[in-house]
Amino acid sequence: MNFLELVRKRYSLRKYAPRPVGRAALERCIEAARLAPSACNSQPWRFIVVESTELRERLAETAFSGIYKMNQFACRAPVLVVMIRETSGYAARLGGTLRGVPYSLIDLGIAGEHFALQAAEEGLGTCWLGWFNERAVKNILGLNRRTRVDILFSVGHPEEGADLPEKKRKAAAEMCEYR
Repeated sequence: MNFLELVRKRYSLRKYAPRPVGRAALERCIEAARLAPSACNSQPWRFIVVESTELRERLAETAFSGIYKMNQFACRAPVLVVMIRETSGYAARLGGTLRGVPYSLIDLGIAGEHFALQAAEEGLGTCWLGWFNERAVKNILGLNRRTRVDILFSVGHPEEGADLPEKKRKAAAEMCEYR
């Protein structure tokens, strides 16, 4: 499949089959993220792949309860991936401060999408989750309170019979101009 076909295939999966995800596929997703470019090669990310059923269930139940309940579909995913923002290198932080651009968040977005695109290549579905109880996630995983958990991914195989949803996007002419 070519790149545009892969991009068209990737979507936010919310209905997961009750099948485990192979470790080799997860490792290829992590490798794709590892190879992502970042400002001044800072690589300000770390991943925790939660595949243990007991830990994943505890994590999902607390991360997606209360005001975060809209993302409870992620409780049915066989894998949750926690994306942690690390401190960028000095040059990237300085440049980001001078420009008023948080480069580390851009870097996480690039690495996260590399992960998601590789998952699609593997026949897996993902969903980016930014609305969750960060304090509970850090508590369950034993992370320092200053650790930044910016994104969770739910990962799994699509439910049987799931159709690829139609992407509703602006026309290219609405979001691009040539000069």
